[in-house]
Amino acid sequence: MSKRLVVALSGGVGGAKLALGLSRVLPADELLVVANTGDDFEHLGLSISPDVDTLTYVLAGLDNPVTGWGRRDETWSFMDSIGELGGEDWFRLGDRDLALHVERTRRLRLGQTLSEVTSDICRRLGIGVRVVPMSDDRVRTRLRSDAGWIDFQDYFVRQQCRPVVHELTFDGATLARPQADIMAALRSGDVRAVIICPSNPFISIEPILAMSGMREAIKVSDAPVVAVSPIIGGQAVKGPTAKMMGELGLEASAAGVAARYGDLLDGFVVDHADAAIGKVGARITIAKTLMTSLHDRETLARVTLDAAEALASR
Repeated sequence: MSKRLVVALSGGVGGAKLALGLSRVLPADELLVVANTGDDFEHLGLSISPDVDTLTYVLAGLDNPVTGWGRRDETWSFMDSIGELGGEDWFRLGDRDLALHVERTRRLRLGQTLSEVTSDICRRLGIGVRVVPMSDDRVRTRLRSDAGWIDFQDYFVRQQCRPVVHELTFDGATLARPQADIMAALRSGDVRAVIICPSNPFISIEPILAMSGMREAIKVSDAPVVAVSPIIGGQAVKGPTAKMMGELGLEASAAGVAARYGDLLDGFVVDHADAAIGKVGARITIAKTLMTSLHDRETLARVTLDAAEALASR
């Protein structure tokens, strides 16, 4: 029997685009999307899981195409009122989006795991593929800037990525257990490919890989690991990837991303703008990686799967 399952590691906006493409070219039971939870935090008394939610909204067709985050057709009465009362309104929670955070928080306080809550919400929103948080244990991304250590959302949203980043840490990662379905899949012998979506390698993918046993489980799965570069021609499609790479002393390029992943990669998909990437220790595939349409998402998903298939047959 041929291997069937594709495991995709993803952050938020960029990763969700490829995850959507994969969901449309694969049967629902052949895709497992692993969501970064290093971005999670508590705000206004609520448990917020930004990357889980972005993936959920995108896969359910509810995402906001203007902002790239949150729900479409959103209203902002709650945030307006919070601001009037002197509350913290720097992290915007729309009225429709707020319902998800309230319900998640309620269920977590009742003792459900984040995995259980996510699974049920995805089912209720009509999502067929499995979306699982990387862990049900607490992991928090923190960054060291000139002003000292700051929480990720403080850096990313409140300060809009302005501080210079000198170091990253993932608090709790070494003690966190990877979500059980992920490990079961990687140990099943049924994994056809591990796809690293075009997300920021530092703040979206490395929290997943930092958990004890995760890299080893990916390697021993014997599945080809193919990443799609989030950098095109030296620029990040969205977010602070290129800025962070420069600040951390790395080349802000597709080659720099491949170097960051190192020997984990078997294949690497880069844009035509980076066709002269040279040798990076992984088999290079050249494709259009800027996903501006649904067709682009589906096409890149097929290209990435074909690259993994070619590696598996070598």
